[in-house]
Amino acid sequence: MHTGSKKFPQDPPKAAQKSHRLEKHGDVRVDDYFWLRERENPEVISYLTKENDYVERAMKPTEPLQTKLFEEMKGRIKEDDSSVPFKRGSFYYYTRMEKGKQYPIHARKKDSLEAPEEILIDDNKLAEGQSFLQCSGPMMSADQRLMAYSCDYTGRRFYDLKVKDLATGKDLGVDLKKIQASVIWSSDGQHFFYVKQHPETLRSQWVYRYDLKTHKSTLIYEEKDETFIAYITRSLGRKHLFVGSYSTLTTEVRYLPLDKPLEKLKVFLPREREHRYSVIDGMDRFYVVTNWKAKNNRLMETSLTNTDRKAWKDVIPHREDVYLDDVEVFKNHFVLTEREKGQDRLRIKERVGKTDFVVPVKDASYVIGLTGNAEFETPFLRYEYESMRQPETTYDLDFQTLQSKVVKVKEVPGFNPEKYKTEKIWIQARDGTQVPVDLLMKADVAANGKAPMLVYGYGSYGASMGPWFSSAIFNMVDRGWVYAMTHIRGGRELGEDWYNNGRTQKKINTFTDFIDTTKALVKLGFADPKRVYARGGSAGGLLMGAVMNMEPTLYHGMVAEVPFVDVITTMLDDSIPLTTGEYDEWGNPNVKTDYDYIRQYSPYDNLKAGPYPHLLATTGLHDSQVQYWEPAKWVAKIRDLKTNDSLILMKTDMTSGHGGASGRYEALKEEAVVQAFLLMIDP
Repeated sequence: MHTGSKKFPQDPPKAAQKSHRLEKHGDVRVDDYFWLRERENPEVISYLTKENDYVERAMKPTEPLQTKLFEEMKGRIKEDDSSVPFKRGSFYYYTRMEKGKQYPIHARKKDSLEAPEEILIDDNKLAEGQSFLQCSGPMMSADQRLMAYSCDYTGRRFYDLKVKDLATGKDLGVDLKKIQASVIWSSDGQHFFYVKQHPETLRSQWVYRYDLKTHKSTLIYEEKDETFIAYITRSLGRKHLFVGSYSTLTTEVRYLPLDKPLEKLKVFLPREREHRYSVIDGMDRFYVVTNWKAKNNRLMETSLTNTDRKAWKDVIPHREDVYLDDVEVFKNHFVLTEREKGQDRLRIKERVGKTDFVVPVKDASYVIGLTGNAEFETPFLRYEYESMRQPETTYDLDFQTLQSKVVKVKEVPGFNPEKYKTEKIWIQARDGTQVPVDLLMKADVAANGKAPMLVYGYGSYGASMGPWFSSAIFNMVDRGWVYAMTHIRGGRELGEDWYNNGRTQKKINTFTDFIDTTKALVKLGFADPKRVYARGGSAGGLLMGAVMNMEPTLYHGMVAEVPFVDVITTMLDDSIPLTTGEYDEWGNPNVKTDYDYIRQYSPYDNLKAGPYPHLLATTGLHDSQVQYWEPAKWVAKIRDLKTNDSLILMKTDMTSGHGGASGRYEALKEEAVVQAFLLMIDP
């Protein structure tokens, strides 16, 4: 890393230092910027505003470039596109976008696709006068006459719910505020179920039944353990409501028949530490995806009347080399989403019969998954397929013939996949572990050590990062950049062990994997060692912070979006949203061994005097997942300690939350800023 000959303004705003002493297990930390968490303090808002002004000043020379990048991304969007309609009963549902509009329109047609369109919800109308909007789309009652829909207007993931009678066009006077986005209807359409979060911790902990006749809500379940989160779900059969509780490693499910919504919930199987299971409605029996004596999961079945584990029987046994991710149950078939050697696959198996079929694919590296399946009894399975250079393609597979036909290829105007190449390579980490990396570049880019390279990583919560298609990244690739997506430990790309070896007391593997893969890619000639960049968001922002401390000169620049960088202080504060439920991910710093381990890598706590790469940190004032003050404190402290002239920027969206801007064009403008920053600092 070197800062090059480019000169950037070196007069950032200075946050006041107000010494705050933090002590735990005899370890004293002094936090000069602890006060920045005072969200309502005008001094805090003033400081964030000054930081935004500094970003604007530093990036002023890139304004024409930002416009160009935005136009390039916009040019790859079919502005008046629509989704593939999916069938439920006699209706076809779809969403469509209109040219120049930020948000989708949800609509349906009855009996055939030639029928007149019925507009259900126009998100553009709901967004009028709002600075942020995220809506659920229509949630239909069983007879498809009543429609519930919910919207979040702040970005903190609190939704307001309305219900409309589509036959009369009347609003039914339901006015639920600050709830989770989704509802599930009873079979008769007289009731629906919803989940409410705690206003401070944001933990989803209460499940209610709402009666449309009386307009009253009744609490049917409260999750009292503060390390667990409650949720509701149902399967394609729509026979049962499932109320789940989960923590990082443990789940518990309750259920009731949707045609008897007033019945009491029954516990499917009481929670046991580190037992994760989910229940799927097979109509005539229950199916269970479970890690009981099966670290990579197995599929079991049991009767509707006896859910005791002694009655469970194997359907798909455990396999050491294949991770069973998910199962969808149809009337005659199972569709399994599996993962082998870091790669997704779809497998179709008859519930009764011998068919066992893996959906064939053409790329070495790809993403495949189910979409738009709304009926239990159907002759077709719908799935989507994409790779880093192949836009999303939607297929219908005939369950009888097992033949797939293309129903839609996402149109990306002016895009030609032949101009690009992808590779999946395996890189040996320092402890001998082989780590997969997906690469995307122009077809004519040679591994001659001259290209700039952007390395992306996440590696937390067991989330698998598929090599998906992103039309925005082609701005960079077309300019000769190599894009590398790392599949570091902490995700589940290679099964349960891959996750367990990148969390709690093994978390540092996540960071060293990222460093080792980057160094190997440089050694293999994929990048100029002076033009290496890294990007990650949320827990991937923690990755950026940890890696920056461990190898401050490896990367010329970094982008850390909504970064979780103040790990100890946050994990010790159970009033901060979503903290207690994450002890199994990071460790519980109230326990000294966990505290000591986190203390080794927590980005904010390990900053020291020395050179730092150029940095763009982004955050949202209303972020519910990672509070804005984490990047604000981090940036202020880096500036105090850096000994070189790198550019350190923090951009706060004063209207949005964890996901950034809500409108499609606004989101592209945010991406244009990130890309312009990288291009600006590139020597």
